[in-house]
Amino acid sequence: MIRKLAVWSTIAALSFSVHARASDVRRVVTGIDADNKSNAILDSKITLTPAPNDLKWAHLWVTDSYPISISATDTKDKSVGVSPPENGTQFGVVEIPASDPAQPAQPLWHQTRTVDYVVVMSGEIDLMLEASVVHLKAGDTVVQQATNHAWVNRGTVPCRLLVVLMDAKQPKG
Repeated sequence: MIRKLAVWSTIAALSFSVHARASDVRRVVTGIDADNKSNAILDSKITLTPAPNDLKWAHLWVTDSYPISISATDTKDKSVGVSPPENGTQFGVVEIPASDPAQPAQPLWHQTRTVDYVVVMSGEIDLMLEASVVHLKAGDTVVQQATNHAWVNRGTVPCRLLVVLMDAKQPKG
């Protein structure tokens, strides 16, 4: 229970402490030190890196098993792309640029076999679904359950999303 509380406290603190225009995200990872005391085992800036379609992202932590194993070393490089490893999770930040007002927005539709927790950290964004569009602002949250979807930023500033992607069973349909 204490570990779950620590994880969620870290996520909440990170989600509301990142400056909207900063290209770096501060990542603090806790663990047990050599004296068997809780401690910050990692405390560093992670740079958002360019990704396809003018996105920027940073993987902050990746797991590759369930139940999750506690790690004393950095796991962000276990990333296998957009989706987490099988039976794993991927925690990160995605920044979506504002659309060019002179061009019609081109939604990048995709569907992953994941359940995603998303927090809009800054900016605004439209979550495009096959039967609806949901406009989201800073502080709004989404639980995305393996649906076909796209993100479109019709605003004037980049939109930064905090995401936790979790491997899930293939939806029945």
